Parts: sequence; C-alpha cells; structure tokens
Amino acid sequence: MKEITAYIGKHKLGAVIRTLHKVDGLTGISILDCRGYGRGLVTAADPESEFHPRVKLELICHDELIDLVVSAIEKAAHTGLKGDGKIYVSPIENAVRISTGERGEGAV
Repeated sequence: MKEITAYIGKHKLGAVIRTLHKVDGLTGISILDCRGYGRGLVTAADPESEFHPRVKLELICHDELIDLVVSAIEKAAHTGLKGDGKIYVSPIENAVRISTGERGEGAV
C-alpha cells in the first residue's frame, strides 16, 4: 500500500477528480483546502500575502495502482506553468477499517 499526497491548484480540482473517478480500484480520496508557496515566492515585507490557494489530495491505494493514479493526477493537473503542484508517494505499513476491524490491504 502507498499514500499519494498531491498539492494542486484549486482550479484543476474538477479535472483531477473526473480523471480519478475513471481509475478502477481506487477506493477513495480526501481533499483539503490549504495555502502554500514555492521557492523564491516569499517576500520579507509580508510573507503571508504570498501564499497561494492550493488543494491537498490524500489517497491510499494498492501498489499496482500507484503509477496509474500518479499519472492521472499529473496529466489532469498540468498546465505547463510554474506552480502546477507536487505529488509525493509514501509507503503505508498498515490500515484498519474502523467499522469492521479489518486490517491490511483489505481495509483500503
């Protein structure tokens, strides 16, 4: 199992969600509103004014879906401009479905 964390522009959320709905086997996604900045974008005068609205996507999926999901997010969020976002992939040791107590990959 892996966790995919993606930071994308808010204006691309609809396209990314439509694309992810087409991925068979993807069991869910969490979406959080956030603000952030990239390298060289903060000024000393007023750092908070330089934060840009972003959306953070969190997905846990089976290993065989990783490349498909990452490619789907990358393609749907791409504009070719600086600030399109980032995607991170991390290993997940375990998962627990609270309603049933099921553990491991079956809980995803």
